Amino acid sequence: MAIKPSISKGTRDFSPADIAKRNYLKAVLQEQFECYGFQPIATPTFEQLETLMGKYGEEGDRLIFRILNSGEKLKKANTEALSQNKLKAFADSLSEKALRYDLTVPFARYVAQHQNELVFPFRRYQIQNVWRADRPQHGRFQEFMQCDADIVGVRSSLQEIEMLRLYDSVFNTLGLHGVSLKINHRGLLAALAQAIGAPDQLIPFTVALDKLDKIGFDGVVEELLQRGFDKNVVTQLQPLLQLKGTAEEKLKQLAAILPASTQKENALTELQWIFEQLQDQPMQTVTVDLDITLARGLNYYTGMIVEVGAPKEIKMGSIGGGGRYDDLTAAFGLKDQSGIGISFGFDRIFLVMEELGLFPKEVLKTTQVLFLNTDEKGAAWALKELDALRRKGVAAEIYPAPAKFQKQLRYANGKNIPYAVIYGSQEQEQGHFVLKNMQAGSQQEYPIGTALASIL
Repeated sequence: MAIKPSISKGTRDFSPADIAKRNYLKAVLQEQFECYGFQPIATPTFEQLETLMGKYGEEGDRLIFRILNSGEKLKKANTEALSQNKLKAFADSLSEKALRYDLTVPFARYVAQHQNELVFPFRRYQIQNVWRADRPQHGRFQEFMQCDADIVGVRSSLQEIEMLRLYDSVFNTLGLHGVSLKINHRGLLAALAQAIGAPDQLIPFTVALDKLDKIGFDGVVEELLQRGFDKNVVTQLQPLLQLKGTAEEKLKQLAAILPASTQKENALTELQWIFEQLQDQPMQTVTVDLDITLARGLNYYTGMIVEVGAPKEIKMGSIGGGGRYDDLTAAFGLKDQSGIGISFGFDRIFLVMEELGLFPKEVLKTTQVLFLNTDEKGAAWALKELDALRRKGVAAEIYPAPAKFQKQLRYANGKNIPYAVIYGSQEQEQGHFVLKNMQAGSQQEYPIGTALASIL
């Protein structure tokens, strides 16, 4: 019985037109990354499970695609844990490797492993697929491409400005206007946690707050209560999360409201400086604002965090994000190496550009010339002409077998090939070939020996 053709949910096939557009988007990103001094690297599709686990928080860890051990390694499975219903321990014993969840943690591993080969501060970009066992929906896939830029090795607020401007440069080049950048700081989130009497529960607090857009304020309160937060204190969050005014005005309000702490003062100082720089030299395309509700639930962030929103007319989740992470490489033995990184949501940006019609029409490079296959002599002549055209960079092909002209011309139309060359028995006798303009429906004769590349 034949297998019904299908693919797994959360994955996609890509047509030639899709690939052409994806290549265009990728080329723009690469050009801008390199313009900012970033260098490309690549890491393996899968990592050791211990490399990834514990870096993304409890929810992130659950979304990691594990690779089942095979062969003799399966004998190491902890069947005792299974009999005791300790499913996590049993699952851990079945797997030693996992597919990449993101590009940042593998990058931290890369830096620690290759530290003696790198020049610090190291500026890297990486464009590769990642995998997450998330529930598929519009704009959310289980296999998707991430495009990251990171700087590691020196801590400087200039790097925050560089990253924000990189976003602006990319979206300006793509002609994607109306993009918004929301900025916050993990130090302010720590101050918020302190304000509600839970300074030691920053991680569960940010995990819940990160869901504000999805479940609303009441949903966040409910989750915090389930996690053991005090109800009376939690309800005091609402005015803190609904600050109004410009970024500068919000920072002043926070300075007055939040309890004194070193984290609060450092965060406010850094954010104040960042917004001053952006005011002195405004962005070209994107808008930037302070959003105290922005949490980005990944555990490794320690400083400024940013999230990128699509134009308001497009219903789409975030199309990028990132932030400062101090000492992520310490997990791999390399201490005191602060880093900052941002990511472009390649697939979501693709969908937004599709919906807005922003891809250039000429992005799909198709065959320019089709040689009709008339007979053996005509095919031999066509092969020589094909070589000459291809050396000139002109995409050309010959129909694979002799067939009726109408069938071959339909093939050309189906592929949007603009020109067809006919060199049949009649043309061979008369010493010329025919160049047919498929769009205009016109055709013209040229003597044999005429360079096709010069008349196209």
